[in-house]
Amino acid sequence: MKTHVDMEKVLFSKEEISEKVAEVAKQISADYEGKNPLLICVLKGASVFFVDLIREISIDVEMEFMSVSSYGNSTQSSGRVKIEKDVGIDLTGRNVIIVEDIVDTGNTLFNLRKLLSARGASDVKICCLLDKPSRRTADIKPDYVCFEIPDEFVIGYGLDYAEKYRNLDCVGVIKSSAVMGSSSK
Repeated sequence: MKTHVDMEKVLFSKEEISEKVAEVAKQISADYEGKNPLLICVLKGASVFFVDLIREISIDVEMEFMSVSSYGNSTQSSGRVKIEKDVGIDLTGRNVIIVEDIVDTGNTLFNLRKLLSARGASDVKICCLLDKPSRRTADIKPDYVCFEIPDEFVIGYGLDYAEKYRNLDCVGVIKSSAVMGSSSK
């Protein structure tokens, strides 16, 4: 397991993550048998999770990528979604699964779900590696969750702080001494 000097503690090991990802993939495969869902990876954080997830799904799926951000500062989301990279296909009548690294306030995903539905998707579900319900401000609940976590700033397995730590193969809590004026992620 790759850890880092800036990691206070490991929340989930590489093996625990692998096991949970396989469980979620099995559930998605069962729920979408015969439906060819479109999985949309929210870049950059979800990319590691996304790759592992799709390799475990046993049914045919299609892939797309989006890069989105919320306006506002690092501690507050205005709830508006800024699309930095959009999907390149028609969503009309599609079963869509948004794949995200972490659901925190839920504001961005709430508005992204609304946007994709308005574009004609027949069904929009959310699959996340981590769910932090204690910080939720939007009326949203992920449909597929690997782990629920406390209100701590986490890194690893695609999650970053200042673009660092994404390559760690576990998820852990970053030391407060490594975070300069930041809020929970």
